Amino acid sequence: MDAKDILGLPKNSFPSSADKKPRPPKESQRKPDGISREVYALTGRMPPLMPSIDASQLKKKHPPHEKITWQWLPFTNSARKDDLHLYHWVRVVNGVPPTGDYSFAKYNKSVDIIKYTDEEYEKHLTDPMWTKEETNELFDLCGRFDLRFVVIADRFPSSRTVEELKDRYYSVSQAILIARAASSGDVATHPLIKEPYNVSQEMERKRALSMVLSQTRQQERKDEEVLVEAKRIAELRMASKVTEQPQLVVASNADAEVTERAVPGETISPSNVQPPSMVVPSATDNASTLASLRMLRVYLRTYALDQMVQASNSSAGLRTIKRVEQTLQDLGVNLKPRVPTKAVCAEHLELRREILTWLNLQKQVQYKEAEGSSFRDGSYGETPGTPKDRTFIPDSMNFGVSSERVGKKDQKRKAHGGPPTSAHKRPRKQKASDL
Repeated sequence: MDAKDILGLPKNSFPSSADKKPRPPKESQRKPDGISREVYALTGRMPPLMPSIDASQLKKKHPPHEKITWQWLPFTNSARKDDLHLYHWVRVVNGVPPTGDYSFAKYNKSVDIIKYTDEEYEKHLTDPMWTKEETNELFDLCGRFDLRFVVIADRFPSSRTVEELKDRYYSVSQAILIARAASSGDVATHPLIKEPYNVSQEMERKRALSMVLSQTRQQERKDEEVLVEAKRIAELRMASKVTEQPQLVVASNADAEVTERAVPGETISPSNVQPPSMVVPSATDNASTLASLRMLRVYLRTYALDQMVQASNSSAGLRTIKRVEQTLQDLGVNLKPRVPTKAVCAEHLELRREILTWLNLQKQVQYKEAEGSSFRDGSYGETPGTPKDRTFIPDSMNFGVSSERVGKKDQKRKAHGGPPTSAHKRPRKQKASDL
């Protein structure tokens, strides 16, 4: 007797090695070519998150006639003015080192600062608020720091604001350009002349920006509520404006369908067809749409274009809208401009209005042509009359003929055993109410 007998356990309570389930063999994944074993182990045999380079690109076989080596060679940078010689590793093919400028020298961009002479300063650039020494210092700092006016204001010797430094620099540059040009038209397209710097506008912009950034959460929520309420009021006004003329729009659409379905051989009576009304989008619809768009802080130009197109199509029917789009496609114009700038969107909307006006005029012409053809034919003026070759025969003259026909029908029923006539019917039982 042992412990298993005392505890009442079977002799073979522990599973033998033969009863153990075999573990599934691990799937062996072959290491891709071109990647070292250490790098592949770091991936954990999982697919990379970012698309990796094709394995064929990692180890390219170079042509057999090319001998590639890497050499430690000196180089100079054209962006530097001190002619400094530095060294770096260079890929050399067949013992011929690469020639040309340093590859990163092209990223050294600098701003072209306008220079002036003493004579030009005395003639065109004198200002009681600025001395010549301050102006010279300003232009030197602008050349050193590439018009980074925040840094320039920090390095400027006197206490000047960023707006004052900008105003002085751009006003001097503008005066020099105008003085050196032969005529004002030669520099009219220059950015400094076309879009001059406005100090008051810049100061107002910064003041408004500081007010927006210093707002609390409660003030932001109030502003959002005001914008939502203004948008709701604008939508109600738009809805009321659209519902003012529903009958006019329905009538114009019905007239268009009648005119389009007319067969060339048929005539249309002018008493049944009313002249189609001219439905052209008004400027008030566009103004209300623009007012609702201005309430949004940021919006896409394509979204604004869609809203304007919907506002212009609100007074037209579905059939007319489809004809406008088909006309645009026939003219080779995209339904949505590829470059939706402000000018392009305005021209696109103007083209849609002109097409809609042209279609309305076409409906008017079709109606007038149908009215003229109906007047020429005169088919609607005559009323149908009674035929002259037929005479009216009263029912009293045909009474005998009809009685003879009834008698013949009764004889046929008797011969074929048909249902009895009313004379041979069984008498009806009397009800108590009859007595």
